[in-house]
Amino acid sequence: MATPALSVQLYTVREALAADLDGTLARLAGMGLADVEIFDFVDRAPLLAEELVASGLRARTGHASLLSAGLGLDDPALAGGRAAPPDQDTVFRAATAVGLQIVIDPFVAPDRWMTEHAVADTARRLNDAARRAADHGLRVGYHNHAQEFLSDIRGVSAYEFFAGELGDDVVLEVDLYWAATGGQDVPALLQRLGDRVAALHLKDGVTGPNPFRPGASRLDPTTLDQRPAGRGEIPLLAALAAAPSTAFGVIEFDHYPGDIFDGVQASVDFLRANGLR
Repeated sequence: MATPALSVQLYTVREALAADLDGTLARLAGMGLADVEIFDFVDRAPLLAEELVASGLRARTGHASLLSAGLGLDDPALAGGRAAPPDQDTVFRAATAVGLQIVIDPFVAPDRWMTEHAVADTARRLNDAARRAADHGLRVGYHNHAQEFLSDIRGVSAYEFFAGELGDDVVLEVDLYWAATGGQDVPALLQRLGDRVAALHLKDGVTGPNPFRPGASRLDPTTLDQRPAGRGEIPLLAALAAAPSTAFGVIEFDHYPGDIFDGVQASVDFLRANGLR
């Protein structure tokens, strides 16, 4: 079985983080964690770098938008009033300041997974980002939800077609809960993806209908049945065994109905008991 470094995506504790950054990081460090995965770091990289060092934590992976340029979000007429995200070099400079190794794009909209042309174009854009990232000593990757599995292209899911279009220097972070929500046998998927899988989101729970399917209501995270590792239906240990090259095992909750730190601690305890370090 793979023994990746155990981490937690800070989005999991976003409310506590907003209220008390240093106290929240200290609490995670107190669980024996050495790694965290960061988000929304570009405008606060110096502060995050300082607080991570003070808490004894490191962030080697982080989420940031890399692909919105050219996908509509950079066009004010199409962006629905949203501000355009920072350019890639700005993202990569911030990532370097925090000490990241891999910058992971966390979301590409469902309509971009419905045609071969759109999927191939997204892969090309990520390949271009990888070449720019290399100038900063960084790698890039992609984190899935469930929309990537809504359509098939050339006999495979759009996600696997996408993976086949990526350059060798681009990695994948596979969210097991969302892949299962997309109808995937996750250990089999990981075996097919092979060494490209650099990180797993070890997210457990009970899956429901794919909330990204055409015609579905806007996703309400409070409707998701996500549970501490080992307490749901996602085959986490089989997935780890199927992805021996995985370097990071990341705990994440999109929503948790109880005390979020209890959920994280329970996940840490389960994963530590099963060999993660």
